[in-house]
Amino acid sequence: MPKNLRICEFFCIFALEMRKIAFILTFCAFVLCAHAETLLLHTGARVKGEIVFQNEEVIIIRNADGARFQYPRADVKEIISDDQEGQMPNDSIIVQMADDQMVNKKASILLELAGGSAYIPNEALGAAVSVDLLVGSHHINGRHIFIGGGLGYHGLFMVKPNAASSKNVAQKLNFLPIQAAIRIPFLEQKHSPVAGLAIGYGVALSKDYLGGLYAGVDLGYRCQLNPKTAIGAVFYTQFQQAQIIATESIEGTGFEGKTGRNLLSFGAKFTLYF
Repeated sequence: MPKNLRICEFFCIFALEMRKIAFILTFCAFVLCAHAETLLLHTGARVKGEIVFQNEEVIIIRNADGARFQYPRADVKEIISDDQEGQMPNDSIIVQMADDQMVNKKASILLELAGGSAYIPNEALGAAVSVDLLVGSHHINGRHIFIGGGLGYHGLFMVKPNAASSKNVAQKLNFLPIQAAIRIPFLEQKHSPVAGLAIGYGVALSKDYLGGLYAGVDLGYRCQLNPKTAIGAVFYTQFQQAQIIATESIEGTGFEGKTGRNLLSFGAKFTLYF
């Protein structure tokens, strides 16, 4: 074989071997530098792999097969490194809290817009609208539980039959509820059923009637958009005590006086946590 061909063959083999060596070194460097971590979800599930991206809303992790999975930050309870998981028992693993999770411990605002029907037993029917603005904590004991208080506006537009004529009598009852409230999700996930309770005093906004005890119960759905923001849709039932003007007829003579009434309302409510 000519000398020139031997030299060319030598360099070709040398180049191929160097490519193999470079590939092996690159792979080893990747394995040594890759920092595997485990995501502990609020559901109790564990996802192991390398975190390739994270911000205040999402975490993207790549498993050993190269598949990538994306999780909302609100669904992740802990981020555990391999060193921590191997050196410590599970009940003493150091929790790496993200900055945005710490923010949730500060005050949050809950805005609620509602509409539905109103009812005075055995007396009147009508419509109800309400707006409530509550301030409190949205992160209690590691969960997105809202506890707070605030004010609102509740308007009841009642219609009742008039015994003296064929026309109905319309009455508008407005209250300013001063209330304490709690909203608890059943699951610590992005999508969860939620229940709520509120209690307080409804201040009457007219001299024609007086206010009284106020209470409300909610049951519905909540979506955690990110650690700071959530939206929801719930069904509600509200109870309001009041003293309103009532007309009574005694031996053909009409008398007016204030009498106690229980005002009930129910409908749907849109909620926004921010």
